[in-house]
Amino acid sequence: MPYDHRKTAPRTLALALAVAGSCAALAGCGASQASEASPTAGKGGTQTPPPAVSATPSAPSPSSSSADGQPSRTPLPDSSAPQGSRSLAGRTVVVDPGHNPGNFRHSREINTKVNIGTGRKECDTTGTSTNGTATEAAYTEAAFTLDVSHRLRDLLTARGAKVVLTHDADRPWGPCIDERAAIGNKAAADAVVSVHADGSAVGHRGFHVILPDRVSSGAADTAPIVGPSRELGENIADRFARATGTSPSNYLGSGTGLDVRDDLGGLNLSTVPKVFVECGNMRDPKDAELLTSAAWRQKAAQGIADGIATYLNG
Repeated sequence: MPYDHRKTAPRTLALALAVAGSCAALAGCGASQASEASPTAGKGGTQTPPPAVSATPSAPSPSSSSADGQPSRTPLPDSSAPQGSRSLAGRTVVVDPGHNPGNFRHSREINTKVNIGTGRKECDTTGTSTNGTATEAAYTEAAFTLDVSHRLRDLLTARGAKVVLTHDADRPWGPCIDERAAIGNKAAADAVVSVHADGSAVGHRGFHVILPDRVSSGAADTAPIVGPSRELGENIADRFARATGTSPSNYLGSGTGLDVRDDLGGLNLSTVPKVFVECGNMRDPKDAELLTSAAWRQKAAQGIADGIATYLNG
């Protein structure tokens, strides 16, 4: 979830997005905070010591398991969109799983501020989570984003794309938001997608895609990527709605499913087309039911993959 979004006035887009297909239920994606940082402590598993190097291309995993132990579904071809079903051979996509399951153990490191061009901001946060109960543990955003990112990686790799993950829970914390941007830049990615879920108020439902605003300050200059990122975001919003059957956010974006931000270092420091996808509001019970479903997470990954492919083949 995007960092500190609830403390800033939401931005809406003048351009309305016509979301194709019927939307049967609203999936929550929020505008509280983003992969940049989040105040809610996450639940972490045992971490292996991180390699000294940053992200490397991730090979497809035919038997990837979801966070709840269910195996990933076999990707199905996108028969509804010829552009999306064409090969992505020769294309590089960076997938950025928001947060890290081990962040909560490293508050000093993730609270260290880094330069985001327009100022300084915390390295990262723990992310949000669903509301746990006496009998059921909370499902963390970090676990959700890693699961969806694995599914997305497999779908894109099956189409021939080279996929780079910014992390794979293979390091105890991070990477920081500036490093996440640098990974996409170094890879000369054709598209970068940061995967998130929101932690907004109960009753706030519906996905949204965060686009970079025009920023020119310090190390940040988004002018070259504003247009391509908008195109990428619009395609993802459209395909996400089709694949999941969910509607755009009812609390951001005036029904477009799009939100423009100038306070996210992951976008400000990017030199390649990049967006954040808020897949659901973990604090809303109805959305939480979707987000904790392995079958729905596969649909979410399919929608993001279809949107990326449509953008790249457009």
